[in-house]
Amino acid sequence: MSRRDLVDASIHNGGAKHAPDKAQGLSRRTLLAGSAGITMGSVLGASPALAQIEPPVEGSHVRPSASLGGRIYSANPDHPGLADISENPANVPPPLTRKAPATVRIDLETIEIEAHLDANSRYRFWTFNGTVPGPFQRVRVGDTVEVHLKNNEESWFAHNVDFHAVTGPGGGASLGAPGPGESYSFKFKALNPGLYVYHCAVSPVALHIANGMYGLILVEPEDGLAPVDQEFYVMQGEIYTEESFGSSGLLNESYDKLIDERAEYLVFNGHVGALTDHYPLRAKVGETVRIYFGVGGPNYTSAFHVIGEIFDKAYLHGSLLTPPLESVQTILVAPGGAAIVEFKCEVPGRFVLVDHALSRAERGLAGYLFVEGDENPDIFSSLDEMPSSDK
Repeated sequence: MSRRDLVDASIHNGGAKHAPDKAQGLSRRTLLAGSAGITMGSVLGASPALAQIEPPVEGSHVRPSASLGGRIYSANPDHPGLADISENPANVPPPLTRKAPATVRIDLETIEIEAHLDANSRYRFWTFNGTVPGPFQRVRVGDTVEVHLKNNEESWFAHNVDFHAVTGPGGGASLGAPGPGESYSFKFKALNPGLYVYHCAVSPVALHIANGMYGLILVEPEDGLAPVDQEFYVMQGEIYTEESFGSSGLLNESYDKLIDERAEYLVFNGHVGALTDHYPLRAKVGETVRIYFGVGGPNYTSAFHVIGEIFDKAYLHGSLLTPPLESVQTILVAPGGAAIVEFKCEVPGRFVLVDHALSRAERGLAGYLFVEGDENPDIFSSLDEMPSSDK
């Protein structure tokens, strides 16, 4: 199915269909390019000075020398006006302190924007608020949630939103599918605590999701969650392109590969290198980390794992009413599903986030957690003599 066929098939597209001459100036961050080729060894391989790797400065885009083969994630001078759509995993709203339900407003804008997929390629992402995943939403059980969605006037397609936290037809998607420049709104009561996916539900739904239209909403229980030191937001997605992995230029979506479930790229938080080069997770020894993890999909189940860590607690399926499992190595999260994991950082170093279907790391699916602090040889140390730095 061609892009024009999809445009013609887009429902309720009330405005003129046109392609902008250039990408809109909707970037929240400096344009960056990414790594096109990732090898398993460079992502997962050991480094003799692993704990000494200096993580990049927050907001910088120069990767540490040992990350993903040492490639530099730098601005591409050929495309200086493009956006970086990756969502910073630290963009998690603070825990709620109120003890009573309230009316909460959520504003979403659906934006189609050309941005870097890796160092050599670009892609037209479909997003909520200009990032993949869309913004993390945080409400309390019992809240009345008002959702206001606007479809940007420069869009080519109709869009809407289905919140899995909604009790009602279509999760809100049945109430509208605004075309470019149009909007719609609805409200729902958050009845069930937990972590839930939201996504666009305009047909073909799988294509809208694959192009980046997904996010998470946390419905806190009445008593909230136990305090932790760091909270992070990570989602896994798939990108289906006509061109093969590592191709250059503007890549086109492939509906045939989508239907056949043959993804060319698999990513955390939007694009190749988002959580290794742009926004690696950061913590300190002694801190407890909580990761809100979801799978946008639309097709692949994730075996989420942090190499070198054990989940002290794992809230499977995003359920906050079921006691968490303890001492878990890997969790399975289905497309359109979510989970919450917590662990204490005991030793410093670089810890790699993966889907343990590890061949997917070859197609971009990896992230880093940098932990800073003092060594703890009682927990982890080498039995071999380290080379002298004086030589």
